[in-house]
Amino acid sequence: MRSPLVIRTNSQFRRNYLHLKSGDVVACILNIKPFEEYLFAELVDRGVILFPPVLSQLATRSKCFQARIFVDFMIPDTRVITGRKDLVLAMNEYSKKGIGPVITKLDRADCGLGINRWTDCEELFNHVTFSTKPLWPLVLQPFVEDALDIRVVWMGEKYSEAYWRKNSCGFRNNLHFGGKSGPYELNKKEMTFCKAVMERGKFPYAHIDLLKDPEGRIYLSEISLFGGTKGARIDSFTCSKLRKQVEEDFLNTLYCNERPTTI
Repeated sequence: MRSPLVIRTNSQFRRNYLHLKSGDVVACILNIKPFEEYLFAELVDRGVILFPPVLSQLATRSKCFQARIFVDFMIPDTRVITGRKDLVLAMNEYSKKGIGPVITKLDRADCGLGINRWTDCEELFNHVTFSTKPLWPLVLQPFVEDALDIRVVWMGEKYSEAYWRKNSCGFRNNLHFGGKSGPYELNKKEMTFCKAVMERGKFPYAHIDLLKDPEGRIYLSEISLFGGTKGARIDSFTCSKLRKQVEEDFLNTLYCNERPTTI
């Protein structure tokens, strides 16, 4: 019986995928295409250990999946819309609650390019009615006026920092599209919130986007295992290095007695 295999890169994973067995470890973020995501289920079924955990890797890939598992942390009345029926039901509920402007997030769009603001659900419904391009699935949530956008970089126990992002020319606060930033000091409640989000999604490290409304309430906007560092004190190279260190710590804990050889 062979010793467990330890995979540290995507190229190693591709070469050895068919031979992975129960107890083998894949300790890296897998660059699996959307049409290959069934591989995650198949690896778990085989008993292969994945780190970061599968839940965090899947959540990183899908905003709709995030809205499912983190709904209690997000803006109230956040919904996943998979078709017109979902949208009509949301329209009725939002109308009853007097919810006006809304935000939609396309499932797999990044860098703020998949976020749109609508006057209300009716405007959104009119758009999809006459659109020839399917938009589903998407995340629908109320628009929070004058919310503060906060990016948190949290590299396990090794490093953390936060900074605000603002754009005076629009609601998209992405720094690549004209936004500005500055340091932000997380209070104890906000740190506890971030830790709870990471624990729920099994994130060993994360880039977390928070929204703070004018009343001081904190909500989760998005979370990812990786992300941009523009505006942060830490750079992307150091982030990558710290991620590898967290993965290395996991392996050392997993094999505290005898560490198998990494292939």
